[in-house]
Amino acid sequence: MKVLGISGSPRARGNTARLLAEVLRGVSDAGGEASAVSLSEYVIAGCVGCERCRRDLTCTRFNDGMTLLYPRIVEADALVLGSPVYHYNVTSQMKAFIDRLYAFYDFTDDRPRGYSSRLAGRERKAVVFAVGEQADPADLGVALEALSLPLRPLGYEVVAELPVLNCFEPGIVGTKKEVLEQAYRCGRDLAAAYPFP
Repeated sequence: MKVLGISGSPRARGNTARLLAEVLRGVSDAGGEASAVSLSEYVIAGCVGCERCRRDLTCTRFNDGMTLLYPRIVEADALVLGSPVYHYNVTSQMKAFIDRLYAFYDFTDDRPRGYSSRLAGRERKAVVFAVGEQADPADLGVALEALSLPLRPLGYEVVAELPVLNCFEPGIVGTKKEVLEQAYRCGRDLAAAYPFP
């Protein structure tokens, strides 16, 4: 099982990166092959709706970070998406990444258009988590939904959604043993949910 972890934080070594590492450690300890990507290290343009991907079956409008990530997404059996909460939502880096997954859809020409995903059919799995400063879960806004909802029509079963609260200072999640254990279990559960031995 190959798992690709995506951190949507502009901070390369902050709370999101630490939690992602814990999820992926759980995957590795359960026998999976895990790798991580920080979107802070990539330039990813926002989707402009040009629809060239319908014809070309990949995004040819931009030659950027997604050009490098598309093959890794196809190869991976599962994704782990994590983002800090920015104004009740995911970061702009994560939003651009998610929007550019549009290139994996095939559409019909009727209205409303029918669609299918070229990522479907392999029993792909996913884990998502959102990291917020406040103590009230409502202050996570739509971040968890923004991570999980787009994955489902692409062909992923989201096996865990982890809300993380009370984390603002960079790296403070490292002092929260229970949260780290939850992240680790999410990784173990992800590996256990995969249909192959």
